Amino acid sequence: MAAYKVVLFDLDGTLSDPRVGITRSVQYALGKMGIMEHDLSTLEPFIGPPLQDSFAEYYRLDEISTKRAIEFYRERFKEKGMFENELYLGIPELLVALKEQDYTLVVATSKPTVFAEQILTYFSIGQYFDLVVGSNLDGTRTSKKEIIQYILSHYPKYAVKDFVMIGDRMHDIIGATNSGIDSIGVSYGYGSDEELANANPTHLVTSVNALANMLVV
Repeated sequence: MAAYKVVLFDLDGTLSDPRVGITRSVQYALGKMGIMEHDLSTLEPFIGPPLQDSFAEYYRLDEISTKRAIEFYRERFKEKGMFENELYLGIPELLVALKEQDYTLVVATSKPTVFAEQILTYFSIGQYFDLVVGSNLDGTRTSKKEIIQYILSHYPKYAVKDFVMIGDRMHDIIGATNSGIDSIGVSYGYGSDEELANANPTHLVTSVNALANMLVV
């Protein structure tokens, strides 16, 4: 395997399992929009992709309605949702091991940066990351390609071969491919095996332990 120097981690579905917080916040937003959704499992596809894409794709909301839904979503998410979350088993140990081997660690998420930073602080893992890059609250820089390219520009001394993106959804893998860097798909998150396989990651692992075995010497 290539000797990477900068490791980019997706947040939701890769570092932590945010199922409860995200699905309940989406449910709340839909309810405010007059759409009753009682089965939280049907809202799991919202975990990972930008919210504006998901509300439009799954509920056919137009641009104005999508903005309102996101405002309602954030209303609950800021108060409760971001804390209805848990780290995947083995993640803190993995981060410690990677830092001990002098990897530069970066969070690359479609979640707004300000929320991502609060979540990392809540879990006491923020100190392991040199940079946290997410979307902006005004709805810009939401695509994973934009986020990755911003990170690449932040580290001009490194070549693209020095970077790897780790994520559980096709957006992570496609964003990495379109930015010219390698990717590691993790199937323990919310992307199906078919979704990840079709995105064609450079590597594919099934657990945090397997990820550690791949990266830690």
